[in-house]
Amino acid sequence: YNPTKSNYHPVHDACWGPGQRVPYLAVARTFELIEEESARLKIIETLSNLFRSVIALSPEDLLPCIYLCLNQLGPAYEGLELGIGKTILMKALAQATGRQLDQIKAEAAEKGDLGLVAESSRTTQGTVFAPPKLGVAAVFGKLQAIGRMAGSASMNKKIDIIKSLFVACRHSEARYIARSLEGKLRIGLAEQSVLSALAQAASLTPPRQKFPPDILDAAKGKSAEARKAWLDERVLIVKQAFCELPNYGTIVPVLLKHGVESLPQHCKITPGIPLKPMLAHPTKGIGEVLKRFEEAAFTCEYKYDGERAQIHILENGDVYIYSRNQENNTTKYPDIISRIPKVKKSSVQSCILDAEAVAWDPDSKQIQPFQVLTTRKRKDVDAAEIRVQVCVYAFDMLYLNGQSLVQKPLSQRRALLHDSFTEVEGQFLFATSVDTTNTDEIAEFLERSIKDSCEGLMVKTLEVDATYEIAKRSHNWLKLKKDYLEGVGDTLDLVVIGAYLGKGKRAGTYGGFLLACYDEESEEFQSICKIGTGFTDEVLEKLHNSLKEYVIPQPRPYYRWGGPAEPDHWLEAQHVWEVKCADLSISPVHRAAVGLVDEEKGISLRFPRFLRVREDKKPEEATASTQVAELYRKQQQIQNQQPVEKGDDDFY
Repeated sequence: YNPTKSNYHPVHDACWGPGQRVPYLAVARTFELIEEESARLKIIETLSNLFRSVIALSPEDLLPCIYLCLNQLGPAYEGLELGIGKTILMKALAQATGRQLDQIKAEAAEKGDLGLVAESSRTTQGTVFAPPKLGVAAVFGKLQAIGRMAGSASMNKKIDIIKSLFVACRHSEARYIARSLEGKLRIGLAEQSVLSALAQAASLTPPRQKFPPDILDAAKGKSAEARKAWLDERVLIVKQAFCELPNYGTIVPVLLKHGVESLPQHCKITPGIPLKPMLAHPTKGIGEVLKRFEEAAFTCEYKYDGERAQIHILENGDVYIYSRNQENNTTKYPDIISRIPKVKKSSVQSCILDAEAVAWDPDSKQIQPFQVLTTRKRKDVDAAEIRVQVCVYAFDMLYLNGQSLVQKPLSQRRALLHDSFTEVEGQFLFATSVDTTNTDEIAEFLERSIKDSCEGLMVKTLEVDATYEIAKRSHNWLKLKKDYLEGVGDTLDLVVIGAYLGKGKRAGTYGGFLLACYDEESEEFQSICKIGTGFTDEVLEKLHNSLKEYVIPQPRPYYRWGGPAEPDHWLEAQHVWEVKCADLSISPVHRAAVGLVDEEKGISLRFPRFLRVREDKKPEEATASTQVAELYRKQQQIQNQQPVEKGDDDFY
């Protein structure tokens, strides 16, 4: 089966027939081809070809196919996870293949990938009947069953299910089953690519056709340019629908029943389903804010150092709270839930608020740092045992009484927010804000925000281009931090992709790390600096222990770095760290934003310092290469007005 072939035919080139269940082998084969490919457009086309066959032949298997590609068991906010440790997985593999556990452990340590170990461990146990071939729906069903199992006896049941999967594997199936169970597919397939592939497939081979379908390629006859423009437009519809309603279980049936163009009518913002939050752009100072917003009216709000809280109030009175990653944080904040009825006015039947939950000291009536908030339990908090109090600072309203507000300007959304809720000191307040275009007033307000224990300001347009842009880093929201005034404005969130063994007093732990930014276009992690400062011995010890299980034998095909930067150990791209630096420079070694500022060279950070681990961010949410290029260009404008000082290299 080869979904990469040109002029792919969704019916004749598939390896199963109409009405049959999609074989898992088709998905595994697609993963193999994607893993070998580094060009993003080709990856999307390959996956889209698989989806076209599924739509034409077995549409009921489209949803499990998508979840297997994303390695998810359901929407993020449902929080369903496999919860299988490596040891359990190895044990099940040993039992299924008749090999010794020690052999498997040794081979896994050597290869650094349990998937490859599983693939090479052909089962030696004779079975009276050959097990039935694996189907996509059956595999997904078993993974979900594992995720739902709980209790003391569940471990043996999980092992039995995993064994039954391994025993039935053929060819490369075992590689991807093992990786799915481990929670890391490692093929470099990001969610945006899956959404693009889905949109392309449903556009080119429209659903709801009788068999055999008349239209296999709806873009036939269009010029390459027209075809691209048409597909881009439709990809946007699917991505926008998913941003407003991030649940494939709702979107896929609508897509199959009504087609791409009907998604906006059927998939709307819904209380109880968290939407992706709007994000802000960093700036280099007040001058840039004024230039960016020239004529437009804007507001400055405190930038609170807490945790993003999207608060959903349903018509039946239920309240849910979600994080910036759509995780369900409802049980973390019983105190916030209990105060909602007191602060909401009776006119509010249902709504979605965008807010920040901030640690609060009721005695001094002061905001406390983010670090204090992180000491709170993450789940199932008992209201009576809460030590760290929080105050909710509401700054936006996205939905009210059955109406989506995301297309309304901020001035209207804010007025509705203020009309619908009442402030209670230390419990529920509106973000402190001032509407002004006077530089001195902004500077004064920035200073005041720092004194009030905030990180700086958020500056937002009120009327012009002031809609709520979901899941985008919009230029209509700018963040202005105190640090902007000294050196590089924003901190960067970078992904750890490698580690250097420590020398001297750091022997025995890692002494430095290779960090990367994320390139959204090519879905690559591009190296940006080596870092060795900002760590205490205790932090290094902790990082060493948390990173060692992520060591991989060689870099992933979607890592880009320069020869001299090669680390002693490569690491799985899983951890995001917040980093500050003195400035950015063009680098012959690092590959960050390569081609954006210089044809051949990338950009690197000078004097980077580690600030903290960002557990709330996924690797794909790290600072993007386009942002790195922008930070570099902005500082160039400033440097052009100053004499240049030569500094030393960016290492440690």
